Amino acid sequence: MSSALKVKALAKNIRMSPFKIRRVINLVRGMHGLDALDYLKFMPHKAARIIEKVLHSALSNAENNNALDVEKLYIVEAYVDGGKTLRRVQPRAQGRAYMIRKRSSHVTIAVGEKK
Repeated sequence: MSSALKVKALAKNIRMSPFKIRRVINLVRGMHGLDALDYLKFMPHKAARIIEKVLHSALSNAENNNALDVEKLYIVEAYVDGGKTLRRVQPRAQGRAYMIRKRSSHVTIAVGEKK
């Protein structure tokens, strides 16, 4: 699959933990593009809406920018990387402080045709 054309779409600085997004993206990796959109539409997770949006963007990029047939596209790559972490402090008893980490994510989805 390395020689075939891959079309990517990115979503950066999503305000959700990468762990929560990965559990959804692992389910659709390798699926047919349109089947994955239908699958994500009925998932109850917030991460499914984010991945659905990125996948739709990748399919649109392939169709409009590279003139590929959407019916033949599969999810070739799908991964989530950690983004910036906002650090906040929660006061605790007896003068202590507890660190709160508000994590963000970068979502990448690449679609292409299978041979």
